[in-house]
Amino acid sequence: MAGEAEEADRNPVKDVAYLKTGSQGHHLWTLEQVEQYEEAHPIGTRALLALALLLYAGQLRSDIVPFGRQHVKNGWLWFTQQKNKSRKPITLEIPIVPELQKTIDASPCGDLTFLVTEFGNPFTSNCFGNRMRKWCDEAGLEHCSAPWPTEGGGSAARGARTLNAGNHGRDRPHDIEGSGSLYARRRAKAACSEGNGG
Repeated sequence: MAGEAEEADRNPVKDVAYLKTGSQGHHLWTLEQVEQYEEAHPIGTRALLALALLLYAGQLRSDIVPFGRQHVKNGWLWFTQQKNKSRKPITLEIPIVPELQKTIDASPCGDLTFLVTEFGNPFTSNCFGNRMRKWCDEAGLEHCSAPWPTEGGGSAARGARTLNAGNHGRDRPHDIEGSGSLYARRRAKAACSEGNGG
């Protein structure tokens, strides 16, 4: 502020040492943890639908909570990301891969949102975070929470395209390496097992 007002000739906080918190950062799920979660929450449960949306879409929980059938057009999810929505909105379309579609079709979805509470109401972002925490605990994954976008998505997130003119309509692959995503590795593992006869 002072620099912008031309009241100072240098940034007074430039030389302040970085505060070390001791935090290891956001926990990244492993393939084994995904499989453990799926054993506790099989297909047809809201819990598995939640994880599938988070990993296949590769978006923040605030983005996947509003997802519903009204966002689906010709096999793609069309939506505007919640982050910076009012300042610098980014509209994306993400392909719904067969695995995600299968999970959606088998799950108890609401009229306007795929994810609903036990009372049939849409989740808020914070309420969903608390519920995801409970689902992880039920699966014996007390150190896990809603996956970060860089953990999943695979081919779906890498196939995402921006639609708003602010990004000139160019393709915008997420910061996700398809070969390194959990579900991509899972499919590769399954293919390897099949190729080796089980």
